[in-house]
Amino acid sequence: MVKALENVHVVITGASDGLGYAMAEALLDKGAKVAVASRPGSKLTEAVKKLKEKGYTTVFELPLDVRSEGSVEDAVKWVKTEWGKIDVLVNNAGIGMRTVNPRFLAEPQPFYKVTPVGFRDLIETNLTGYFLVARGFTPLMIEQGKGRIINISMNHETMKRKGFVPYGPSRAATESLSAIMAEDLKESGISVNMLLPGGATATGMIPDDLRSEIEAKFRLMQPEVMAEPIVFLASPEAEGITGERIVASEFESWLKGFRQHFNENIR
Repeated sequence: MVKALENVHVVITGASDGLGYAMAEALLDKGAKVAVASRPGSKLTEAVKKLKEKGYTTVFELPLDVRSEGSVEDAVKWVKTEWGKIDVLVNNAGIGMRTVNPRFLAEPQPFYKVTPVGFRDLIETNLTGYFLVARGFTPLMIEQGKGRIINISMNHETMKRKGFVPYGPSRAATESLSAIMAEDLKESGISVNMLLPGGATATGMIPDDLRSEIEAKFRLMQPEVMAEPIVFLASPEAEGITGERIVASEFESWLKGFRQHFNENIR
């Protein structure tokens, strides 16, 4: 049986767990070739091994530190050598508030208590990382005359939430970066869209010792909420869509509206 995304080549950063892993599995299930990219180590190796044990034969291990220009260059070289092209880049790698305040939800910490080192580390990963990886792969997409970049973001409410410096600002800046990237690449045949879960999700960004406490306050979504929209954004149906901000938890209604608008415009 021919699968919907056969011959679609995808690189996903931060894919060794959480949202990235869920998106990788969803794309693999539809036949895509997926490079699971993350910092080198046992966690990445185990994630790829787990996917292979599930029967996915088109998964690849791609060591990549998004904060390092050299590491990004090596990843681009790997894609050129092994695949010769890239169809979809998913910028997902990120670290959360737990890196600067382990009890960020139970005991919010004001911005002036965040250490400069903690601030820089998170911004380097969540914002500069998106820039470096997109900067690395975009020339290949321009050469191809096509490509898709999907930047993972978060709710606007979280960008303004008490105690969420520097995570909130990192994702607010990601949205600005995405919008400008979409404009810069409009004439190049490359689309840039944003995708976000639509609420708190059960990922490694939530400390294990606070999980029960957080689950009592919030209804945590599962990472698989990203599956349907990421498959759509990698599919032929999404051709030409750019500059969109898609909320995964509201994807069904968004897709219905998109299809209705598309059908009305071709009559």
